Amino acid sequence: MEKALLILVKIKNHPYGNMPPVKEPPGSSKARTRTIEITPEEELEELKNLTISAGARVGGVIQHNQNWINPKYYISTGKLDEIKSAVSDGSFDLVIFDNDLSPAQQRNIEDKLNLKIIDRTALILDIFAQRAQSSEGKLQVELAQLNYLLPRLRGKGVELSRLGGGIGTRGPGEQKLEIDRRKIRKRISQLENKIEQISVHREVRRKRRQARNIFQISLIGYTNSGKSTLLNTLTRSNVLVKNMLFSTLDSTTRKIKVPEIDEILISDTVGFIEKLPHQLVAAFKSTLEEVLKSDLMLLIVDSSDVNYEHHIRSVMSVLKDIGASDKPVVIVFNKIDILINRALENFRLKYRNAVFISALEKTGLTELYTEINKAVDRNRLEVAVKIPYTDTAMMSYIYNNCKITEKKYLEDSAVLTIKADPSIYSRISRYIFKKRNNE
Repeated sequence: MEKALLILVKIKNHPYGNMPPVKEPPGSSKARTRTIEITPEEELEELKNLTISAGARVGGVIQHNQNWINPKYYISTGKLDEIKSAVSDGSFDLVIFDNDLSPAQQRNIEDKLNLKIIDRTALILDIFAQRAQSSEGKLQVELAQLNYLLPRLRGKGVELSRLGGGIGTRGPGEQKLEIDRRKIRKRISQLENKIEQISVHREVRRKRRQARNIFQISLIGYTNSGKSTLLNTLTRSNVLVKNMLFSTLDSTTRKIKVPEIDEILISDTVGFIEKLPHQLVAAFKSTLEEVLKSDLMLLIVDSSDVNYEHHIRSVMSVLKDIGASDKPVVIVFNKIDILINRALENFRLKYRNAVFISALEKTGLTELYTEINKAVDRNRLEVAVKIPYTDTAMMSYIYNNCKITEKKYLEDSAVLTIKADPSIYSRISRYIFKKRNNE
């Protein structure tokens, strides 16, 4: 197991260092806006968890505040010398920066320390590479890794160029490096084509579901919030559940049976995290489309985590990045079995419109089903249709695709009050029944 030295650098005057004000998350009793504030301790704790999830051991931590980014090393030269002194005894195998380093900064630090250097993005990509199980997940992770690697590719050509090169030295090295780059670009193109094909197949399946007017729910949330456990509880399936970050990457869709509703599809999605690498957002675009196409999102929150508010805002930020911020969201506080009664009461006062459950203990599910029913009703159109008894095809279609709330039988036809998805309105419009005064 590799031993890692963790580096957390806070830049006071970084143009993106001060996060903009954001609205309180949905379900909160507060209407004002406030600034996202992440303490160094919270950031460090997450970095430690990521490191452990990647299979490394945390051997030490160095935190540093500075006013500006050093263009050459990101970190100040004085602090870099301190890091060099800390790793000089050879007890560390790698150094992990919580910050994102440019390819040049990463190379310069490696040359200075003579040690493997990875940044936050590389760390998360490594975790994803370990967790990917499906063929689609593996393709997506490989694509993200290659897009990350391409600008960081270095080889003999780089070294010889630094030495001044010369006849018989610089040219061949640069050719070899360019060949490697060309191979990577070709592989990236192949992966993009394969993922696009999978995306097309996914879209075909999605359109089939839409044609059947099945209500679709997406489980979203910070990684390790209990989404997979809830999916297993609601659908009686056996999706992998582990107490670790990003234990599941592949989108899983299952049917659930909700009281008063015939059929609903629910999808588990990849867990979100603060500063999710843009390479992953791009590579997992087809998977995240499940969120974009869903009718309702259940934002699962680990109520036992002291950083739960920050996690909610981080998830909402990612939703905004992928264009899903306008989707209906219900906050579901999970793991309430761990809370003491007083803490749970405070949660209920602050988040009056939220749902409180324990997916593990199967408590609070009735309230969750109620919220799902409300969302389905808001999404459906309520009309009365008059179907002749001879039109058996339409009668069958209504029974299969709509929720019937009232029935009235006439001499030659049936008048049904139904709740239906707006998408089928054009198909049933000529059957819509307008009551006369004597009916």
